[in-house]
Amino acid sequence: MRFSVDTERGSMTVADEAGHERTLELYGREAFSVLSRAWVTTGFGCRYTYGFTWMGRPIIQLPEDLLTLQEVVYRVRPDVIIETGIAHGGSLVFNASLCKAGGFGRVIGIDIEIRPHNRAAIEEHELFDLITLIEGSSTDPAVVAQVESLIQPGERVLVMLDSDHSKAHVTAELDAYAPLVTEGSYVVATDGVMEWLTGVPGAKEGWDTDNPAAAVDDWLPAHPEFVLDEPPPFGFNEGQIIERITHWPRAWLRRLPA
Repeated sequence: MRFSVDTERGSMTVADEAGHERTLELYGREAFSVLSRAWVTTGFGCRYTYGFTWMGRPIIQLPEDLLTLQEVVYRVRPDVIIETGIAHGGSLVFNASLCKAGGFGRVIGIDIEIRPHNRAAIEEHELFDLITLIEGSSTDPAVVAQVESLIQPGERVLVMLDSDHSKAHVTAELDAYAPLVTEGSYVVATDGVMEWLTGVPGAKEGWDTDNPAAAVDDWLPAHPEFVLDEPPPFGFNEGQIIERITHWPRAWLRRLPA
């Protein structure tokens, strides 16, 4: 897609791949959607998400996604949040802080390699009493079994997949961890934004088809116990926007009642 903006006229001209043009109101919802997609891809090239921390730990996430996540955690009130992929630990601390504020839950973080300086910083954090670290491949049956052993009968479970984002690995993680998700809760396959990034600096060849959203597309039809549910509905929205700015398209899979 190509587009141009005329701020003097308050309009946007959009051309599709066939060259067909149309004009949009610059300050309307559709123009906002076009600009937001461009902003997300440009932000990836500029490593925008590498500029944030949460309670002292780097958190490599889009702030808009974190706001959506906190509302889901607040509503689901999980007893256990399982997160694959740790990096600097910012997301673990974020989820632990939500548990602390809400008076519920704890966090289990899994990574194939927890670097010593990151482990030390996480273990020294004031919220570490709500965090359990597991080092190993998230798809290793022994690791999955260890995670299962930490969940008590009747506990509500929410899962975030944020490690290796290849289609094959995310599919394997869905197979391993989706069964642990309780009714009404979610498994979240993060960073499907990869499919939008062809040609963007830092993106890799093949991401347009080898990404978490593609894994969800293939996995979901065989698992009717889950539904794709972009949450939550806007509980408060006095504006015109109905599409969220996100790095997590087609990420949110909600478990239906049995």
